[in-house]
This record gives sequence, structure tokens and C-alpha cells, in this order.
Amino acid sequence: MIDLSGRAALVTGGSRGIGAATCRLLAEAGADVAVHFGSAREAAESVAASVERAGRRALVEQADLRVAVEVETLAARAHAGLGRLDILVHNAGVWTHAPLETLAPEIWQDTMCINLDAVYRLTRAALPLLRQSEHASIVNVASTAAQRGEAEHAHYAASKGAVISWTKSLAVELAPVIRVNAVAPGWVETDMVLPALYPPGRREAIEREIPRGCVARPADVAGAILFLSSDLAAHITGEVLNVNGGSVRCG
Repeated sequence: MIDLSGRAALVTGGSRGIGAATCRLLAEAGADVAVHFGSAREAAESVAASVERAGRRALVEQADLRVAVEVETLAARAHAGLGRLDILVHNAGVWTHAPLETLAPEIWQDTMCINLDAVYRLTRAALPLLRQSEHASIVNVASTAAQRGEAEHAHYAASKGAVISWTKSLAVELAPVIRVNAVAPGWVETDMVLPALYPPGRREAIEREIPRGCVARPADVAGAILFLSSDLAAHITGEVLNVNGGSVRCG
């Protein structure tokens, strides 16, 4: 039912986790995909190979999201390689443990640079390219931390809270041409999160707090991103789609 044939997507942080799963699902639905990575080229190339096995074109693009000029040229490189840009998925992010007493300015700045500043820079640079599409969609990956807060991760929660406000603001500003939505995952089994699930009994305690009784897989979040990128969501903009197994019940 979801057909993205003839469309092209750029996914940041596409070499692993939610980003990799999103690249694969978009390709299976018919989209060509630009896979962004920061340092894991081999992993990004593996994802690109999956896109090509689905019969779609793939592009592998490196950019350090801390470096403004690299972020600001990323959309143009994706457009040049794929010939168009219809879908932009802001997935790349960092999540670090830092109680306020040890939350050094450089940790705060690094988190904001990657989780928020890069979203601003890339969206702004992609805007004229997305406006050429009849199916333009931006999907931002936020977090349940933005909705309920997260002790000892206040910098992360603040960055993702800003992403939600950014989403709702741009949904109005860029309408009717470009739809802007967000997904808000809870616990997801990714490389970034797995170390927090390792201590004995920790995962079991977390899963007891999730009505669905389990930590999400990357594909669970990717499915929501695919939906928001598709024509099935043609009249949805400014929405925050929760993918948390029922642990946080707000929109």
C-alpha cells in the first residue's frame, strides 16, 4: 500500500540502528536513499548494499554534523547523486549520561550541536530542494525524554524538546508544500542504548514499565517514519507519533 517509487530520501545517521532500519524500509517501499554517516563508512556501505538489493539506488554520504559546512552541503550532495529530494529524515543523535554536577559545557554544546543545530542547518539547506517535490516530507526523531524529562540526561531531553517545538513550528511555516512531523521513541535496542540495558536486572525493570512489555526494535520506529513519509500521512503535519510501547501517553 505504501509506494514511494520515484522518490528520494536522505537519512542522517543511516549506518546503524533506527537510521539503518529506516533506509531499508524506505527502499523496500520504492525510494532511492542517501545514507549519511559520520565515521562508520563500512556500516553505511552495508546499508547501501541493502538498498540496492531492494532494487533502488543508494548513495553513501559522509558528514561530521559538528561541522557547519559539511552539514550545509549534505542535502545538495544527496540531490546531485539521486536527482531529487523528497524525504528528509533527521535521525542522527547523541545520548550521553551526565548529571548536572558533571554536565560540562563541552558536553552540553556537543549534544546541542548534533541533536539540534545540525537539524536547523540541514533543514534550511534542504528547503529549496524539498520545495521542488510534490510529496515533500520531513521526519524528525525526537524522544520520550523530550515529553517527560530524563534525570541525568537533561541536556539530551532539552535538545529533543527543542526538536519537537521545531517540528510544530515548521509544520505551520512550511505548509502546504512540506509536511513536518516527528517520532518520539522510548527505549530502543540500538548500539547507543544497549550499554544502559546491560546491568543485571536493568532491562527487566525497564520492560516492566512498558505496557507492551518489551524494548522496541529499530524497525518498530522505522515503520512509523515510513508511514509519516508516505501518502498515507498526506494530511498529517505537526504531529509527534509516539513509538514507546505505551510508556508515555501524550502527543
